[in-house]
Amino acid sequence: MPVIDLRATPLRELNAALHRLSPDTNETHWTVTNPDGRHAVAVGLDAPVTVEVQGPVGYYCAGMNSRATVLVHGNAGTGVAENIMSGLVHVRGDASQSAGATGRGGLLRIDGNASARCGISMKGVDIVVGGSVGHMSAFMAQAGTLVVFGDAGEALGDSIYEARLYVRGSVKSLGADCVEKPVEDRHRQQLHALLRRAGFDGEVDPSEFRRYGSARQLYHFHTDNAGAY
Repeated sequence: MPVIDLRATPLRELNAALHRLSPDTNETHWTVTNPDGRHAVAVGLDAPVTVEVQGPVGYYCAGMNSRATVLVHGNAGTGVAENIMSGLVHVRGDASQSAGATGRGGLLRIDGNASARCGISMKGVDIVVGGSVGHMSAFMAQAGTLVVFGDAGEALGDSIYEARLYVRGSVKSLGADCVEKPVEDRHRQQLHALLRRAGFDGEVDPSEFRRYGSARQLYHFHTDNAGAY
């Protein structure tokens, strides 16, 4: 169970050590102390290990994560879990803008609030936010699910494709081609399964959420829709 103090060990050395881990490593639980807001902590992991970061991190923490579990005991800066492929990234605080951007798989859990553009261009990642999200969240979201326990800012789901959005609170405004959709039993079941996977089983009722998605009017350019682009 390695413990790495980033005030004594350069961040480059930490990431290099994590990149050398093989899938059958017995060093499966790492603790990182004194991150002090450093950028790119635990990026590019590709092994089934757990990395606990004891404090706030800067930009792109756990970016490109594959198979690993990264727990951040604090706030996270821009682009946490950017381009995540699989595994779990759990922020036990707030996240800045572009959380989970372009993520292709895995799960991102944020206990607090997320800033603007949460889930921008998401391509399969599931994101669960315990607080609220800022403007332009799920912009051009292609696949995956964004769940928001609180409120959503302006232009939610602007230019959305086939991602699924669930918001329990209010939505300031919907973006181009994003509309509210009916919530059927199958959607509640899917949401319940995701909340359970994220560790919220029994804490919130899936029936309290409203569902949003694409109206499918902007998939192909049409002159009648020019003003919506």
